[in-house]
Amino acid sequence: MTTDYLPSVYQQFLDRFPEVAEAQGNLARTIRERNPFDERTDRLIKLAVAVGAEAEGAVRSNVRKALQQGSSIDEVRAVALAAVTTCGFPTAVAALGWIEEVATAP
Repeated sequence: MTTDYLPSVYQQFLDRFPEVAEAQGNLARTIRERNPFDERTDRLIKLAVAVGAEAEGAVRSNVRKALQQGSSIDEVRAVALAAVTTCGFPTAVAALGWIEEVATAP
């Protein structure tokens, strides 16, 4: 996997704490292998959790990965729209803004 697209703060984390990054990566793989969802669905679920947590970095990361894994921008937006009735309008609107920024980035 190329790291060219990674935010600088994450790249710095990888450089400074490689053993932590490796352990986190192993945990993520173990969890992924344990769940019954295909990769695309798994990514949309992770996006939904990130939206609900109002975790901007995680939203942006999961949007990039969801689009790379074949989800459409409409599907990604639908995840954020679903947050209106569950997490609140401000949370959904913030997530939609982060989604659009990722989707329109060069």
